[in-house]
Amino acid sequence: MKTSFYQYPLSELQELFRVHGLPASGPGLLFNWHYKKRKTEPCLTDLAKKSIAFVAENMTFDLPMVHTIQASSDKTVKFLFELQDGLKIETVLIPFNNKYTICLSSQVGCAMKCSFCHTGIQGLARSLKTEEIIGQFTESQKWLTKNRPGDDKILNIVFMGQGEPLHNFDAVKNACEIFLSQHGLSVADQKITISTAGYLPGLERWKNEMPDVNIALSLHSPIKEKRDQLIPINKRYPLEEVLNYVQAIPRGKNRFVTYEYLLIQDFNDSDEDAHLTGKLLEGKNAYVSLIPFNPFPGTDYKRPETSKVEHFKSILDSYKIPTLIRATKGDEILAACGQLNSKMSQVT
Repeated sequence: MKTSFYQYPLSELQELFRVHGLPASGPGLLFNWHYKKRKTEPCLTDLAKKSIAFVAENMTFDLPMVHTIQASSDKTVKFLFELQDGLKIETVLIPFNNKYTICLSSQVGCAMKCSFCHTGIQGLARSLKTEEIIGQFTESQKWLTKNRPGDDKILNIVFMGQGEPLHNFDAVKNACEIFLSQHGLSVADQKITISTAGYLPGLERWKNEMPDVNIALSLHSPIKEKRDQLIPINKRYPLEEVLNYVQAIPRGKNRFVTYEYLLIQDFNDSDEDAHLTGKLLEGKNAYVSLIPFNPFPGTDYKRPETSKVEHFKSILDSYKIPTLIRATKGDEILAACGQLNSKMSQVT
């Protein structure tokens, strides 16, 4: 049975070639051909004949199919990809300064049931394979290059789409290794961020297994009762335990933990909420991303007024915590943070 080329980190492909007695130069050549040069046809240049034959006999190069594309007035692009089993996932390209951040999904749906997230009401169908994560990037890049030439650089990768990335640890780890490979996409480690709701089993594995990429924690409230309501797994994996693991992750200078704080009107946007958050993070290697809530069909939560968001930020500033209000992009096509849900997507 054939396996996908896009499932292999370079080290695993090298081991595969070694086991089959193939020239050691092959994996690097294949990575360069299919990732750096973005080729889809078979690699015949400089590859040994027996390596060419092995690849043809044992590997596929199938990628998720683009089912629907939606573009908003702010240049945000949302892809609905169809997988080989007919399930669908969403991926978003977010524009900034003539470059893009790509927001990748790691699962079809999500098991975390976060009440503020449109994906959370979908439930979990299954986790994505490594090649399905890689395929989101390669197909989005292909579309950009074709449709926005000269404005097609994907600079940042964030695992903030559908799913809990650390609930699909192995595939996300392998995808990161492929993104980082100097033979392939050569993405800088500080340009990749994995967001988690605080899935402790994945955090426990991070130190010894995950490449040196950034982490973002969905904080949303330092108050147990409120965080329990927003992120139900907080009852099983308390914030205090999660913080112990998260704070140990950043390595090197100028590396921070990003704490994502979703501001919901009259729920977690009070002065008390801000001061408790400031006291929790004061003195830590922290960076706060304030996210005004993005409404989706069926939710009772509401977005606070801009003045309220700015006031919340001013309180965090008083604790000397670097804080940025995240600009909302793509909300008109349900592509903003927390709005993804492939079951709800409509063909346009």
